[in-house]
Amino acid sequence: MTTVVVVRKAGQIAIAADTLVTFGDTRLANRFEDNTKIFKVDTDGGPSFIGMAGTVAHFPVLRKAIGSMPREFLKLGNKDEVFDTFTKLHPYLKDNFFLQTKEEDSDPYESSQFSVVIANATGIYGLYSYREVFEFKEFWGIGSGRSFALGAMHALYAKAKTAREIAEAGIAAGCEFDRNSAAPADVFTIKMKDSK
Repeated sequence: MTTVVVVRKAGQIAIAADTLVTFGDTRLANRFEDNTKIFKVDTDGGPSFIGMAGTVAHFPVLRKAIGSMPREFLKLGNKDEVFDTFTKLHPYLKDNFFLQTKEEDSDPYESSQFSVVIANATGIYGLYSYREVFEFKEFWGIGSGRSFALGAMHALYAKAKTAREIAEAGIAAGCEFDRNSAAPADVFTIKMKDSK
């Protein structure tokens, strides 16, 4: 799996991810392949960074699918826009990339099968399998190393000066204790839009 975190503090947004990919018991470190788990998309509202956790197959599919969306549909500036964008994306993933949507017989909705965090100048968002969207006020993490990352970020949040510092601590904890996460980390920061 992975460790991916998003943080909001002091007018700054940060997103960070480890770079290890695993295939069962095999580890593919950044030394051997460029394993970025965060990609940038440009929208009319400005750039957004998207980080993912889940099967390796999701990474190229989501990058390609979002990159081919008409710009007028690609909106990620608030919870409703994130929901609308990924709801429009879901049938496209099924029809063009053969997404398997079933997890359990009792599923209330078709699953998109991935967890995503989004960082942009408007805030930090999380999106889960059934297109549930959350807007986080301080920080969050996804992937197999998230528990370690959340603990580290919680311990540091009040003392740290920047979102980047907190994100780096979260990733460091995930890489230290989660067997499916490893350095180096990718870290991106954005200045928040002024609230009025």
